[in-house]
Amino acid sequence: MTNSAHTLSTRRTQGLRGTITIPGDKSISHRVAILGGLAAGRMTVKNYLCSQDCLNTLRAMQQIGAKITPLRETPGYGVTDFILEGCCMQPQAPAQDIDCGNSGTGMRLLAGILAALPFTSKLYGDASLCSRPMQRIIQPLSLMGADITALGEKPGCAPLLIRGTRLQPIHYNLPMASAQVKSAVLLAGIFAEGTTSVTQPAVTRDHTERLYAHFGIPYTVNGLIISTTGPADIRAKDITVPGDISSAAFWLVAATICPNSDITLLNVGLNETRTAVIDVLRRMGADIRITLRSAEHEGEPYGDISVRTPARLVATDILPEEIPNLIDEIPILAVAAAFAEGTTGIRNAKELRVKESDRIATTAGNLRRMGANVEEYEDGITVTGGAPLHGCALPGYGDHRIAMSFLIAGLNAEGTTTLDTADAIDTSYPGFASHLAKLSR
Repeated sequence: MTNSAHTLSTRRTQGLRGTITIPGDKSISHRVAILGGLAAGRMTVKNYLCSQDCLNTLRAMQQIGAKITPLRETPGYGVTDFILEGCCMQPQAPAQDIDCGNSGTGMRLLAGILAALPFTSKLYGDASLCSRPMQRIIQPLSLMGADITALGEKPGCAPLLIRGTRLQPIHYNLPMASAQVKSAVLLAGIFAEGTTSVTQPAVTRDHTERLYAHFGIPYTVNGLIISTTGPADIRAKDITVPGDISSAAFWLVAATICPNSDITLLNVGLNETRTAVIDVLRRMGADIRITLRSAEHEGEPYGDISVRTPARLVATDILPEEIPNLIDEIPILAVAAAFAEGTTGIRNAKELRVKESDRIATTAGNLRRMGANVEEYEDGITVTGGAPLHGCALPGYGDHRIAMSFLIAGLNAEGTTTLDTADAIDTSYPGFASHLAKLSR
């Protein structure tokens, strides 16, 4: 592996071996910052993901009154352990506009709480974030009485000007399976007087609900209906964030496609709404073993994952009901598909068009550049495996998951694979390059 300020390169490896600890879960870290920042009291947070996205959410909570005292800095990452003192559900008006950087999760969740607060605020981000759809949260929040104006060049896009007001509870039917939209409504609901509920068309990741239980926030789950009652009384409670399975997915695929590999990933979150990526890889023939380290009743389950190169991989179709819970892992699963026998189908994934990049187009394009056989559709791709991949210079599109996916592909390709804009990886996985170097030795 070689790197410069904005590029990373990989070459074919003789095998990946070793043990690493995966950084904290991105989705959980965002929510811990928000709920802990609203809570009454002080709490210790461990293994927080100190990526640019999650740090921006933490800074946003500091802007409206939360206080942070660093406890531990992990080399290659940053401050992962700290004391978080919340504002007791009495946030203050921010002195300046709130920068969400590249994070759609951060912006959508923060909008849910800012809409209910008695001051005006403005959320903005980089060019990529300001091109992503925000109408999906503006609509339900407006039904609650929120006053949100999208100021972006494209309709319904950031920056968001939010004039906080008193919200009313609603029952909202999600038009799409989205944990971010669900969570934005439920976060607004902890400020509204009465019961706010959301009906989702399919099960989505449930980190918000689990954290409501952790912080003592009232909520109920009845099938696909999730409800909360406000105003809520949030009490600070210590928490350790498990490792991010979306980050672990890169190594699961790497050890599966690279001969002579045998690695172990420690303390990875095993929430059943996030483990579809493991189900898909096992169907393809991946040799993945899990050692559970926590019990389900302890909140977010976690454990160690070991993976080694199997005899062969076979193609599979990713099922429509699996898509919502592995949407972030589709680029790296497409890489795995390029090494499998047969044709892998990935459809019903149109949401990929509005991520940090158009991940249908960018995944398909980079696979073709490396020599894979790919067909692109409006809602996904099919990948026919077996064609040998060759390394080349590839665009990273400023998209962390695209950059990491094709650096992994380069570990079993002829020649050198180089990704530009690889600095975008820090938005979700600081320390990726050091883990790559450690496992490749």
